[in-house]
Order: sequence, then structure tokens, then C-alpha cells
Amino acid sequence: MTGTYTRTASEASILAARAAGGNPGTTPASVVVATHVAAPVRPRLPGVGIRVILAEDNTLLREGIAQLLQRADEIDLVGIAADRPELEALIEASSPHVVVTDIRMPPTGTDEGIQIAAELRETRPDVGVVVLSQYADPAYALALLDGGSEGRAYLLKERVSEVDELLAAIREVAAGGSVIDSKVVESLVSSKRPHTSEVDRLTPRESEILGEMAQGKSNAAIATSLVLSTRAVEKHTNSIFSKLGLSEEIDVNRRVKAVLLYLAAG
Repeated sequence: MTGTYTRTASEASILAARAAGGNPGTTPASVVVATHVAAPVRPRLPGVGIRVILAEDNTLLREGIAQLLQRADEIDLVGIAADRPELEALIEASSPHVVVTDIRMPPTGTDEGIQIAAELRETRPDVGVVVLSQYADPAYALALLDGGSEGRAYLLKERVSEVDELLAAIREVAAGGSVIDSKVVESLVSSKRPHTSEVDRLTPRESEILGEMAQGKSNAAIATSLVLSTRAVEKHTNSIFSKLGLSEEIDVNRRVKAVLLYLAAG
């Protein structure tokens, strides 16, 4: 933990919004919990908050986010880093539940946040990662989910002005869930890039069901919407996963990846 802060919560929120380039006077669109399937809650000791490390190289934004997190009763901010080496040292020393990290940091300023998330998938799979980015490019989100969607979130930095958005993402990844920013999904939908993909192999009914899945609906909700039995929906979804090459993924991963492939296909 670093020094003592005196700004009010509202001032910290405005500070974070301005540093992220957002408008502190507007409410951001809600974060999409992308086809989240209930995951086992990762156990924490009773009375212990979510141990969080924050990594951000922008001083103003780092200070603003730190203040927002320190004011949240459920969060225990155990470390603050300005670059990848500092972050790696803090992870080793502090054993966090969640890492909230900028996507680009020193020393290279490329995709340090994505690289850290991939490393943690191998070395500390129970640690959740929330990647903060100014880029709505879906390629970054796909890279983050490449090793699985469990315990991963991708948020645009403009969301940090609304602390509930950030806290919801932290809670979700701490419990093993996944969150994708709504603007990233919108970018996928609007790109409409013409190309051939596995999605083109789906039948009209399978495409219809995948479209419903993209809205975050469960199999039961899809069945109700399309007036089908739940068993029929399950049969179609299994066929979808097979055609998209996702049969070997666990359910939460393949639902997220199937939706992203569907949206990317436009």
C-alpha cells in the first residue's frame, strides 16, 4: 500500500474519468458479462477481502483508480505498480486474488497486460485478471481469452469513472467468471469484415441459437425464446461447438469463444 489519500470518492471518480479520457458527467454503458456460466466460487478466508494489485503507468489514472479501490470495503489493495517488473515482483510477494492491469506498460509499451494474464494462467491459475484498455479492438480481448475465459475481464478505461463497473468485474473474475466490455462486442458487430469462417458452416437454426447465446442467454432462456425444448437447444449448442472446433473446451470457455467467433464473423 502507498501513501494516505484525502480525496472524496466522487473526486476520485472524476479524477479517474478525466485521466482515462472519459466524461465524468455521464453514466457508461453497462459492462457485458459475456455469456457467463456460473463458475465455482474461489474460496477466500471468512472476513478477508479480495486482495487486489493495481498496475497502471499513467500517474493520474493510477492514483484515481487506487483511491476508488481503497474506498471499497470488499477490496484489499495490497500493491500498486507502474510497470511490468514492479507488477511481477508484487504478485510474487503479495499473493493477490485479482490483478487489475493496464494493457500497455513499460518496459515495451505493447501488450504487457495480456502477457501477464497468460503467464498467470500457467503459474497462478487461481488469480483473476482485469485488463484495462483504451482500445476497443476485439483482437486484444480474443488474445486475453486465448488460454480460457475463466477469471478474465477486458474493460475500457472509460469504465473506471463508475466504480461499480470496475468492482463488478473484480468480483466476477475473483469468482472465476468472465467479463467483456460492451463496446468491444459492439466493435465486433459493426466491423462486418467479409471473410470465410467456421461460423459459415452452421445451419440457420444453429446460427439463430448462437445469436441468442450472444445476448448472454442460458440454454433455458434460448429454449423459451425460440419455443424449443431445452434438450433440443443443448443438441444444437453441442453441434455448434463441434463445428467451431470447441468441443474440448469447458463450457464457460467455449460459450464465450463461440459468441466472439459469431460476432467477429459479422
